[in-house]
Amino acid sequence: MSRPVSYQEASARERLQQLFDAGSFEEFLPPSARIISPHLGQLNAPVAFDDGVAVGRARLNGITVYTAAQEGGFMGGAVGEVHGAKLVGLLRRAVQDQATAVVLLVESGGVRLHEANAGLIAVSEVMRALLDARAAGVPVIVLVGGANGAFGGMGIVARCANVVIMSEEGRLAMSGPEVIETASGVEEFDARDRALVWRTTGGKHRYLMGDCQTIVADDITAFRAAAAQAMATLTGAQQQAVQLSLSALEAEQAMLAQRIERYGQLRDPVDIWSAMGIADAANLPMLDIDQFIAVAGQCRMGA
Repeated sequence: MSRPVSYQEASARERLQQLFDAGSFEEFLPPSARIISPHLGQLNAPVAFDDGVAVGRARLNGITVYTAAQEGGFMGGAVGEVHGAKLVGLLRRAVQDQATAVVLLVESGGVRLHEANAGLIAVSEVMRALLDARAAGVPVIVLVGGANGAFGGMGIVARCANVVIMSEEGRLAMSGPEVIETASGVEEFDARDRALVWRTTGGKHRYLMGDCQTIVADDITAFRAAAAQAMATLTGAQQQAVQLSLSALEAEQAMLAQRIERYGQLRDPVDIWSAMGIADAANLPMLDIDQFIAVAGQCRMGA
């Protein structure tokens, strides 16, 4: 039996090579095209010949999907003008070709501060393109398991997708821990408390709160299986809704309102888990994924 390959420790291109069918990834605008940020050179900042994101198409169990993988090793996967344009182009091409699905391997701290408004605009265009893809009947599946998590604009992008798949090690939020601490003070959120950070933004809490639909071990094979299952569910005979609808948005809003009503006054995720009816909630971070899913049961939001 082969050893699990850590999704968190792999680079973007390693994930692409191992997540999809062997040798099937076909890259659009590869590094040899030398499409780089027009802004970083002016600041004497390092550039990457793929601007920190690889986009293209690949096969998953023989089915062609469109995919993108952000490289957390380059500026934490932050989105700039070119980086965002590549994601937008991928999503638009997926609509044009009526792709079976789009699989986004998200690892990003959010907007690239070096590019300021250009980065903000880029993220907003990615959101619009993703929602346009869903409106056109192309499902979008997001994987979150990299060391940099999915924060800022890319955290919002992730939640615009049909399905979010996370590992316990993945993190998902609008604002990063340091941003919260800077804005509201260490008394509100201590970014140095790594256990608190993972309790609040990590995969287990996001799964319980209904922000991700599937949680898996930190194993590329596990992510692959979950992505294939999500794609089958979204595109099969008994498919879930791909297009957005008013009723779906109203249901999401009702769930968020319920979250605030039930847990808005609680200070720590452990308190929330206890309020959900989970016994020995403080021990939840120590459970492996199978044990955690069994304990989570029907307690999670949206179950």
